[in-house]
Amino acid sequence: QVQLVESGGGLVQPGGSVRLSCAASGGFLRLNTMGWYRQAPAKQRELVATISGGGVTNYHNSVKGRFAISRDHDKNIIDLQMNRLEPEDTAVYYCYAEGQARDAYGGIDRFSSWGQGTQVTVSS
Repeated sequence: QVQLVESGGGLVQPGGSVRLSCAASGGFLRLNTMGWYRQAPAKQRELVATISGGGVTNYHNSVKGRFAISRDHDKNIIDLQMNRLEPEDTAVYYCYAEGQARDAYGGIDRFSSWGQGTQVTVSS
């Protein structure tokens, strides 16, 4: 069972910064793409940023130039540095990971997992 534990977030003023971290643990063989999604009240969950196993990044247009995703392969951690925050960035942020793990029969199967979410509120 792959677990994703998020940290960071909280209340921040417009124009401020915050850093989110997500640590993956459990019996996986390989982590492929990891990333962050967010869900604001009454809105659908949307992609914020992803990073592949090879380090290729992808960002939502609204966060390009403000947010930066990074990855520590040795520690199985991803971070999201969020700068110049806007009230529209207010949401619950979820960590996501996909990869490969052993199944109950010793074979290899794909998995995808989500963290429990962490609240980011941008307000003065």
